[in-house]
Formats: sequence, structure tokens, C-alpha cells
Amino acid sequence: MKNLFAILLFLISSSAHAVTLKVATISPEGSSWMKSMRASAKEIEKKTEGRVKIKFYTGGVMGNDQAVLKKIRFRQLQGGALTSSSLANTYPDSQLYTLPMVFRDQEEIDYVRAKLDQELLQGYEDNGFVVFGFAGGGFAYLMSKDPLKTIDDVRSHKVWIPSNDKAASEIVKAFDINPIPLSLGDVLPSLQTGIIDTVATSPIAAIALQWHTQVKYVIDLPILYIYAYFTVEKKAFNKLKPDDQKIFKAVMTNTFREINEKNKTENEAAKQALVNFGIEYIQPADVDRQAWYKIAAQVGPNMVEQGRISADLFAKLNQVIEEYRQQSNQTVNNAATTQSTASN
Repeated sequence: MKNLFAILLFLISSSAHAVTLKVATISPEGSSWMKSMRASAKEIEKKTEGRVKIKFYTGGVMGNDQAVLKKIRFRQLQGGALTSSSLANTYPDSQLYTLPMVFRDQEEIDYVRAKLDQELLQGYEDNGFVVFGFAGGGFAYLMSKDPLKTIDDVRSHKVWIPSNDKAASEIVKAFDINPIPLSLGDVLPSLQTGIIDTVATSPIAAIALQWHTQVKYVIDLPILYIYAYFTVEKKAFNKLKPDDQKIFKAVMTNTFREINEKNKTENEAAKQALVNFGIEYIQPADVDRQAWYKIAAQVGPNMVEQGRISADLFAKLNQVIEEYRQQSNQTVNNAATTQSTASN
């Protein structure tokens, strides 16, 4: 009887300390993202001996990112998988990586992220959200029904931006583009009906969301870097025991490291897949390319001046990018010298 009582007491105690975190994502059930997230949830539950569970709401049933954040504020949810600039109002510096045309290629992004990710993650936490890493989605490109080459071409078309996305709004404003704001779920039917004819997204997202079925051309010019992350409100996260918090962070950090690496490979494959689907990549002329970069270069300083991004962090971003480019140029020069010496 005493043993039975002890077992019952243990079960009651364990149940009383169990925490279920309700989180939402637009990712559909069965997607590679959800497979990874569910595997991580099982690992967390096992390692915490059932004290921490995650209940997922998939496929956007809880609405877009802003709707999810509203539900978090009202304690209906504890977290969500969000896109890069969703918390810009709460943590303005979260827009740092999404400044237009800041990065030249994936290698440059990797170098910068290795230097700055931890500072940004701490910034999220200081502003009330625990984030466990960034899953890069690659570069967003302008994809359209008609062949576009210049900024003027884009200005004459119906361009989509995410509704309530101030970062996207800031970018199109800089390029003097009049956008059509829509929720993510409205984009495909709007492409089908002609409400919009141009979108900015990554190859992997275009295919996953079936937008590639409604476009024919891509301007081969990376507009901005996009990423997603999984976050839990800090107040909810702090309800976990300290040891359980460590387990949760370790598992999810590792998961996002793996997703990030996998996405790089999948995005390169998606670029080729778009070509295989018959979508044409258009190369802008050098003069048009420089016009894009000239306007984009004004966005960051303007946002700093408006207090939308901290001056110190923006300066640090530029410093790290310049550091990488100098090293890259030195590597190229050394390789050229070595090749010239060998040929002689």
C-alpha cells in the first residue's frame, strides 16, 4: 500500500509540474520542417521525462504571424514559427539581416551570421522572446508573369508584400513601388486572378507555396535574405524548470542548425527546379543592376536615422561584411598570383 501511495504521489507531482507549450506555424503537416519539429518535440518530452510537451497548430490554422503574436499576448498560444521581420515592432534590430541587397551570396551570409547571430538572439530574449536559432530560407528574388528588367518595369506592375510587414513596406517605399499588401494565404489565388502579378520570394518558398505555377520570369538579382525561427514567449519559457530550459534550448538549437544547413542545399536545388519548370531567369544590365544597389544602399542609413535599427549594430554589420570582402579579395588575389607563378 505504501509503494502504491508513493507511485500515485509521484504521478500526481509529475503531472502538476508538466507544461504544454502551444505553438503555431504556417508549415503544413508532413513538411520537412514539421517532421523536424515533431522529432524535436518528442526528444524534449523524453529528455524531460514528460515535464515539457509541445502542441503544434499547423498549416496556418491560427492565422498569419501577426495573428499568432496577438494570441501569444492573450496567452492563447505560447510560441510560434515566425518569419524574419514578424517581431520588428517588438525588437527593431530583428530587421538587420533583411535589409535589401546587403548580402552578395550565401558564403557572405554565413560569415556574418557566425559573428552576429548570438547578439541578435540575445536581443530577442531581452525583448521578451526566446529564439533558438535562424533557419535561412535563402535569397528572395522578384518573380513575375511578365519579363521585368529595370526598376521602372517593376514600378508598373502589381507587386505583393506581406500585410502588416513594416520592413517590406519600407523597402518598396525606397524603390518607389506601390505594393499590394496581402496575407500569405491570399497570394496564390491573387496571382491566379491577376490581383497581383509579381512576388518577392525564395525559390524554395515559391515551390512549397505553389506560386511557381503562376509566374514565368525571375529577375536574377537577390533582393533580400529571408529566414524563419521558432520562438517561445520568455514568460512562458521561464515557467519551465531550469534544467528543462537547458534541454529545450539544446535540442531546438541543434534542430535549427540542421534545418539551416538542409535549407541551403534544398534552395540551390529549388533554383534549378524553377528552370526545369520552364521559368526564365533574366539578367539585368549592369547599369540597371547598379541602380538597384544604389537605392538599396539608402535603406539602412534611413532606418538608423528613424530609430528603426540601432546605429551600433548597423555599423557592426557593415564592418563584418567589409571584413569578409577584404578577406575574399585577398584569397582571390593570392590564388591568381599562385596560378601565374605556376604557369611561369
